[in-house]
Amino acid sequence: MSSKARARLALVAAAALFSTGGAAIKGTSFRGFELAGLRSAVAVLAFLVFLPAARARPSPRIMLVALAYAATLICFVLANKLTTSANTIFLQSTAPLYVLLLAPLLLRERIRPRDLVILVAIAGGIWCLFLDELAPQASASDPALGNKLALISGFTWALTMIGLRWLARGGSDSAALGAAVWGNVLAACVCLGGAALRHELTLSEAGAQSWLLVGFLGVFQIGLAYALVTSAVRHLEAFEVSLLLLCEPVLNPLWSFLFQGERPGFHVLLGGALILGAALARSFHEARLRSL
Repeated sequence: MSSKARARLALVAAAALFSTGGAAIKGTSFRGFELAGLRSAVAVLAFLVFLPAARARPSPRIMLVALAYAATLICFVLANKLTTSANTIFLQSTAPLYVLLLAPLLLRERIRPRDLVILVAIAGGIWCLFLDELAPQASASDPALGNKLALISGFTWALTMIGLRWLARGGSDSAALGAAVWGNVLAACVCLGGAALRHELTLSEAGAQSWLLVGFLGVFQIGLAYALVTSAVRHLEAFEVSLLLLCEPVLNPLWSFLFQGERPGFHVLLGGALILGAALARSFHEARLRSL
């Protein structure tokens, strides 16, 4: 098997692992902040085992990007606890909208006329996702608040991606890995420390299923998945990487339907299609530009 074929399989496997986050988060009895902290704490250990390069000390630039990534990790878990997995992943997938708006200011990258079409499509997708007024349910106790947190996670993920691009300009290949590791360190410290101060830790009350799912989330859904991505991206073009990773938002609602019984409504599916279609279109146009 060629290196490119192995890289494609690695990316599909990574996307599949990423996509299990919503269903696994909902399957635990831990509260939002507590779960976010435990998930990131286990992920840090997984990074140190799978990726020895992660043991390097961070620079101030890396810590700045890690801060945005930590906010993404926390908001993603909290949103999944409060709203449906479909809404969470589709709203987080709005990140390209913010990247397009912020890149001219932070990276001196101009907006092209065709980008305006993508902005409108993503904005329309966001609008669709807020059309359905979801009633609270066992797996989504506060959909309104959860949707807002998912939207915030899309913004902080955009800041993370811009930060990674900023780090890449510094010429360090390990900077992105450092940002991922220290983002999880920050998320673990903030969430577990905050939960402990508020006497909201329920570690001794959790059952075996919750602990197994926390281990899965940290080791496989974050640690191993990220290791697969870092091993694959050097062999493939950016467009193919972005295309294969779109398996995540496609599979995420499927797992929650199978294991939690969540059924996305028509407007949610329409909004998700608009957002993912816009993200795919933007990746396709960038790939064409690079080939010219």
